[in-house]
Amino acid sequence: MISKLNKWMIESANIMFDDSKSDLRSLPKTVRLQILIVLSFIWSTVFSLYVFSLTTFIWGWAGVVMAHIGLIIAVYITFKFFHKAKKEQKSVFETGNYNPAKIFVIFFLVFFIFIFTKGVEVLTKTNSYSIKYDGPKKTTLERIKEFLD
Repeated sequence: MISKLNKWMIESANIMFDDSKSDLRSLPKTVRLQILIVLSFIWSTVFSLYVFSLTTFIWGWAGVVMAHIGLIIAVYITFKFFHKAKKEQKSVFETGNYNPAKIFVIFFLVFFIFIFTKGVEVLTKTNSYSIKYDGPKKTTLERIKEFLD
């Protein structure tokens, strides 16, 4: 059962990220990534319009978009690292290859998790006010008459 799931996950990732098996293989890699990101924007907007209210839409949408973009980039980088590791069989600690791109990826993932949790917080929070507000004691016309008198 686990081996079938593992095989299915590898085949699914190969369809998107392997150059020899992707349906978009004739396009440059940057265009393929751009297509995935545009699709994530579209589906994030559809999901946000359905789930979030008007007042929380932008925060929820931003969280969902960042989650999609982060997920696409994280899956792509993970897939490439595993293929590279399978070919080279060397550890980062052996080679000493601590490049800034790897550090940026770790920083981005921490930032992405923070943004995503804020989006979930906006989605689950019902009311941020603990004191009930029933409105003003006087109407606007009463306040204007009081001011003019």
